[in-house]
Amino acid sequence: MERIRPFGQLDDGRAVHAYRLGGDDGICAEVLDLGGILARLQVPGANGRVDAVLRLPDARAYLADPAYLGILVGRYGNRIGGARFSLAGREHALSANEGRNHLHGGHLGFGRRLWDVESHTADTLVLRLRSPEGEEGYPGNLDVVATYRVHGTRLELLFEARSDASTPFNPTHHPYFNLAGDANVPAASQVLQVPVAGVLPVADDLIPLGRVEPADGTPFDFRTAATLRSKLGADDPQLRVAGGFDHCLVLEPGHACAAQLYSPHSGVAMRIDCDAPALQLYGGQGLARQHPGLGDGLCLEPQDYPDAPNHPGFPPAVLRPGTAYRRRILYRFGCPGCDCAWDDVAAALARA
Repeated sequence: MERIRPFGQLDDGRAVHAYRLGGDDGICAEVLDLGGILARLQVPGANGRVDAVLRLPDARAYLADPAYLGILVGRYGNRIGGARFSLAGREHALSANEGRNHLHGGHLGFGRRLWDVESHTADTLVLRLRSPEGEEGYPGNLDVVATYRVHGTRLELLFEARSDASTPFNPTHHPYFNLAGDANVPAASQVLQVPVAGVLPVADDLIPLGRVEPADGTPFDFRTAATLRSKLGADDPQLRVAGGFDHCLVLEPGHACAAQLYSPHSGVAMRIDCDAPALQLYGGQGLARQHPGLGDGLCLEPQDYPDAPNHPGFPPAVLRPGTAYRRRILYRFGCPGCDCAWDDVAAALARA
């Protein structure tokens, strides 16, 4: 496979390229300069290499994608209610791209912009983007660097940013994972473990109500590893609101691991390490409507709290001028084998 290959073009004729990272003995990834999209991720499985994320065929398909497959999300991941917020006594109106609300940075956000390639080697890709003052309604000129790095069975994503004015900032990553290597295998059959401390309940439009509720005794309690399918049958009002899982899980303080995911079908397991305070769990229930025939996948998005600029009780998610932002998301892959006990899965990931 080529290290750089054409991947289509934008409406204005600019070319989009896919950049290969890694090799044949570990992870192999392809990342687009369009949106920093993780367009392919192959990992070693029990019976050969496994495609671990859902993908689309070309740049135009990603530009038209309503499901945000694989993108770097920004400026603000998740939702901001009413597409507005106040900061330092001034109200800012954002682009409303999900009804009256603002989702994943707006109409274009980071995920439909062509990033500059600063450098590319066999295992590293460094992308840079400037988001100017007023883009999607945000204050401040924001400079963002996103670095993808493959080493062995690990994929690292590092966000770094600076702004010349205070601005809400909550970048995250939006791959749809199906570790079975077969998108026709239900994503809900994957086994998930998350160090959950609480959950943010949401209104009908999926905007947080402004409080943290205990996860104990609810379908959102993934402290003990379980399939999503085993939870979906619960008669829970929050599952009814979202049509499944589309909720922000508040993580235990001091956690190192944000989530672990395992496919008994392929024997592949993944651990996500990140110091973000929360993790958005999206079960992918909209995919069948948005992309008929694409298959199943779920999202695990380390992030700050959604709609934090409108809830003084939530931890702030504002980047101040003169402050350097840095957040690392590390995906670690192992292959304990098919139909393993969870202790064996966790042990394999601890070694990964």
